[in-house]
Amino acid sequence: MAAFPHSPNQAFRRLRGTRSPAEFAALVRRAARDIGETVSCDARYIGRVEAGEIRCPNYAYERVFLHMFPGRTLTDLGFSPREAVRGRAAQRTAHARAQAGESNVQRRAFMAGGSATVAAATLGLTLFGDTRRLPARAGEPEAAAVEDAVRRIRLLDDRHGADTLYRRAAEPLRAAYALLDAGATRQSTEDRLHAGAGELALSVGWLAHDSGRFDDARSHYAEALATARVSGNAALEAHAFSNMAFLARDTGRPRESVRAAQAGRRAARSLGSHRLLSLLALREAGGWAGLADRRACEDALSRAHAEFARGEAGADPEWMSFFGEAELESLESRCWAALGEHARAARHARRAADLQDPHFARNVALYTAELADDLARAGAPDEAAWAGGRVMDLLADVQSTRVESMLSATARTLVPHQRSPRVAAFLARRAMA
Repeated sequence: MAAFPHSPNQAFRRLRGTRSPAEFAALVRRAARDIGETVSCDARYIGRVEAGEIRCPNYAYERVFLHMFPGRTLTDLGFSPREAVRGRAAQRTAHARAQAGESNVQRRAFMAGGSATVAAATLGLTLFGDTRRLPARAGEPEAAAVEDAVRRIRLLDDRHGADTLYRRAAEPLRAAYALLDAGATRQSTEDRLHAGAGELALSVGWLAHDSGRFDDARSHYAEALATARVSGNAALEAHAFSNMAFLARDTGRPRESVRAAQAGRRAARSLGSHRLLSLLALREAGGWAGLADRRACEDALSRAHAEFARGEAGADPEWMSFFGEAELESLESRCWAALGEHARAARHARRAADLQDPHFARNVALYTAELADDLARAGAPDEAAWAGGRVMDLLADVQSTRVESMLSATARTLVPHQRSPRVAAFLARRAMA
């Protein structure tokens, strides 16, 4: 039966059963990952559905719900027919319909370096892309727009890499903080804006980080940390410290990496997410490896595996959708590489590449580049050349300075082995590229 405006969606409530809204939201996010979708589902969203505030979900949620409950229609799930939804909901539906086929358009626009207007449109930021047209006080639509910007930037980065996205993501970030300065109509909206603006700063900071703009990344991460502390948001603070630890490792400041990871762990203790604690332990392990402290590194790796083994939880942050067994293997690989054990690092990098969901194209390229570099340094040049060629295939759709830099380092390592036909072919292809 259809759910009318403000009428509770009893059908959907029955489907949740005895699970809490947070537990059910975690199932929705997991189902989304299973089919390559990215949705921002939390207990608040489930509550809005059950209260009848969401009469018809957008197309991404529709695909997820129909995957979760095969053989049922949206009407069976308690939603109104799409054609019956008017006004603001209809606008959201039209926006979602454009989303459904946007992948190729996004790739062409960003890979071709299209205009800022096209870029903003593909990011779905036209709602508040012009800071001169911001409302006097931010409401729920503006908070939702900031959250949507975060999701879209992350999705594009997963598929295509950071290089062409970074400059185009600066405007929505400025707009998000302008909304914060304007104030919100209610405290709950202001809390959402603080969280959304902070996550957006981290997403833009990551784009800077991955494209080699380390000073910009440091500035964005610091902005996110300040936002977290002003609003008392422990989850955002833990995320900011995680990124800061990663950046410190990448820029040759391992002791700072250890301190940032430990600070993140303190912020995350009360959040109930074992996966977040596992990631922070891996960040700390990377710092200890950079300091050549093998024992401390192994202790942190042991904690990371123990926390990871405790499984997923409803409290796991949405931004951690990338963190599965493949990422754990990759981060452990980097630790062994920093300690000079390249054959051991290669084993973990190979597992990371094999385990990674192909949807995360950038990560597949990254893990394979790590594998190529480890194999080259471990004395397996032919295998390294094969892996390097695989990375070059992936770079047709991914633009990442990080991956390019790793591939260049691998090529330099392989130069002494260029008498091998496979190595020579890889080096020639790399030189042409």
